[in-house]
Amino acid sequence: MQRSDLSHLLSRALLPVACLLIAGYFAGHALIGATGVLARDEIRREMAELSQERQQLQAREAELKRSIALLDPRGVDPDYADELVRRHLGVVRPDEVIVPLEKAPAAR
Repeated sequence: MQRSDLSHLLSRALLPVACLLIAGYFAGHALIGATGVLARDEIRREMAELSQERQQLQAREAELKRSIALLDPRGVDPDYADELVRRHLGVVRPDEVIVPLEKAPAAR
């Protein structure tokens, strides 16, 4: 084989080899990349954890909204205000039990 035949063969093989390398690169990332097929279980586990955390945060938000509603300046719940003041000032005795009461529905 002569040198020109070898260079001609290499120049003809260059494009298919480059295409195979590029396709291999993308296939590799599709398989083992951060969002690839093999990372799917990890992504699902993380989604479940985040969903649980979201539910906890939503419950905390509802609790805070309830507290805010009880401290509405137009009609502060006296029992709740007393509970907060005593808790934050440290005047709750160790033998004392604070029982939260649900607000009665408004009469129509």
